[in-house]
Amino acid sequence: MTSQYRNRWKRVLLVLSQLALLASSAAAGSGTTDYYRHILFDNSLETDAYFNSDGRASAPSVLELVSKRLPVSHAQFFTPPNAIRLKWRSEPKGGWAAQIRVMRFRNREIDFRGDTLFFWMFSEESISGSALPLIRLSERDNNFSESVSLGQYVARLPPKKWTQVAIPLEAFKSASFHEFVPVHASEVVFSQGEADGVDHTLILDEFKIDERANTATDAESNASLSAPTNVRAKGYDRHIDISWDASAVPDLERYIIYRSFDGVDFQPAGIQIPGNHRYTDFLSKSGAKAFYKVAASDHRYQLSPFSEVVTASTRALSDDELLTMLQEACFRYYWEGAHPDAGMALENIPGDDRVVATGASGFGIMALIVGVDRGFITREEGLQRLIRIVDFLEKAPRYHGVWSHFMDGTTKQTLSVFGMFDNGGDLVETAFLMEGLLSARQYFKGTSAAEKDLFARITRLWETVEWDWYEQSPQGGALFWHWSPQWDWYINHRITGFNEAMIVYMLAIASPTHGVPPDLYYSGWANQPEVGSRYRSDWSGTKEGDRYVNGHSYYGIKLDVGVGSGGPVFFAHYSYMGFDPRGLRDRFTNYFENNRHMAQINYQYCIHNPGHYQGYGKDFWGLTASDGSKGYMPHEPTPRVDDGTMTFTGALSSFPYTPAESMAVFKHIYRDLGDRVWGVYGPRDAINLSEDWESPIFMGLNQAPIVVMIENYRSGLIWKLFMSNPEIHPMLDRIGFKPDVGNRAAQQNKEKTRAKSATRSSSREQPQVR
Repeated sequence: MTSQYRNRWKRVLLVLSQLALLASSAAAGSGTTDYYRHILFDNSLETDAYFNSDGRASAPSVLELVSKRLPVSHAQFFTPPNAIRLKWRSEPKGGWAAQIRVMRFRNREIDFRGDTLFFWMFSEESISGSALPLIRLSERDNNFSESVSLGQYVARLPPKKWTQVAIPLEAFKSASFHEFVPVHASEVVFSQGEADGVDHTLILDEFKIDERANTATDAESNASLSAPTNVRAKGYDRHIDISWDASAVPDLERYIIYRSFDGVDFQPAGIQIPGNHRYTDFLSKSGAKAFYKVAASDHRYQLSPFSEVVTASTRALSDDELLTMLQEACFRYYWEGAHPDAGMALENIPGDDRVVATGASGFGIMALIVGVDRGFITREEGLQRLIRIVDFLEKAPRYHGVWSHFMDGTTKQTLSVFGMFDNGGDLVETAFLMEGLLSARQYFKGTSAAEKDLFARITRLWETVEWDWYEQSPQGGALFWHWSPQWDWYINHRITGFNEAMIVYMLAIASPTHGVPPDLYYSGWANQPEVGSRYRSDWSGTKEGDRYVNGHSYYGIKLDVGVGSGGPVFFAHYSYMGFDPRGLRDRFTNYFENNRHMAQINYQYCIHNPGHYQGYGKDFWGLTASDGSKGYMPHEPTPRVDDGTMTFTGALSSFPYTPAESMAVFKHIYRDLGDRVWGVYGPRDAINLSEDWESPIFMGLNQAPIVVMIENYRSGLIWKLFMSNPEIHPMLDRIGFKPDVGNRAAQQNKEKTRAKSATRSSSREQPQVR
């Protein structure tokens, strides 16, 4: 297939997908893969210097840098709201080089589609072609091209005018030991050209690789662009959400949002990529009024007509209103951002549009229930989404009833994202999914035919999970994480606590059809002999808590169960989104209190801040696992695995345990850091203030716990639903859970006090668990 034919076919598919999105509310995640098949750089998340850049100069040449990175321009840009500033002086016997790297995020494949490198340049003064820098491309594994003179393509850069540069990829000849492949380029490198001894400044923006025939600005005009319709604006405490209906435009490249504070002078405020029809404009104060209009832009940067103008104002919100705002924003990840075919949660946004995550979808189902109960969507809308999810799950591959970790949202096939051995069932992800499905079974338990049918179908899915198969053998003494029909038990990952996986053993023991003995809870999950001890000490690097029981105190706070100082705080969230641990204890602890202590230790660690990381304190805590600037790390309150990265779900999902401390974090990150981290799905995944880095993604595993655990704090809704399943209390009895009377009474008193300041709206009925 020729590149030209492939490109035409790709555009046809894009049209079809966009038309489908018009009929679906689950559209926001769609389109990101195609967008990032072309875009190397559009905007910087960081306001001072672009994180994915660096540079160096050899005297007497000079290169302007901010913290060793290229500075960001806010005054001039081609795609709002910013661009990169390249300022240099080239001297004889000197040199300089500046690198602009592709933004990396989970599951992004660097495999660009096109034959030409495009980017835009701007200068206040005219620059001759000979004085412009040299340019080359390089791959992440150090393969690189020869330098190309920009002067070959720009004889003279005119002043005060944006000029597009188009360089055929075939011009970048390999200069490395291994062959350089231009479409795998992960870095654009500018370097010293003519040593003219003059200060020059270029503003650089919108780097992309695409087909020349489809993208060049001198190509035939596209007259089919239509204005976005049904534009809405809604004001919150410090930001305004702008949303609109999808534009069925074959060559849609982006939406451009224009803002005015007087209704007359509109300036471009930002962009949004295809498939996402919402933009968050953070104004940083209450009482601000703004006007907005939106235009669509195609691959040739031609604009559609503007939409109608809408207006909204920010206003001060109460604490209760702020929590609702946070829940609704994070909920959108699973409503607007879900896979359009499967209805399942995407692994991350932006990310690979194919990849739906099983565990994140279970969490998302619980978030959808909250969305219905809070009135974000109607009950019928929630029901139809659950039906779509169950349709998908019934047809997806199962491995003795267990789903894989990742699946293709369209084809339903297993995706081996974590390597070739991970091509079968994942028991932990399945448990998270079932935690959500069982909660939904109890919520959608009405008398209509549709709800009765959904109840029966979820019951069938639940009863066909073969938990006992994952015991490996009757003498196994534990459950195992993975099984593959090709590789059998090759991964051989024993599920041993304390971590996020307690719910696996609970559901396996509760199963009415494929249950495991309750003793497995103690021999597998809470295993105390050598096998459990070795497992815990190997991943944690400590002997504290390696026998399941801990008993040590950290910052004066005793931890009954857990390894070291508790680990990533998501250990206190995932199994307890459905399972209500209040007023109960097994032979080791009351897990509500133990989880509270885990969160409090995390809080105190960040106050003491042994690593001296920027920002840590009473309103900035909650270390937990995420993709940081250097990749994935299980961030936790120990110097060994703390690098300054703060993941917002840590504190925000701890509301049931630490309501005052969690609210302080929320107000700080929203009101003080919101212009950096607040987006269409609420807070971005993480930030590292010491490195001036913001996460480019939202994570499926991290947004839903915020929604659900805040709801459990406010109303106990998901706890009530999950615990009302008839299989749950007998399971707890078989394990040996007992009422913890003293702690339960104290907790009830705390809840009465808390309810006065966090009551649900009197205009809505309380949730009913049928």
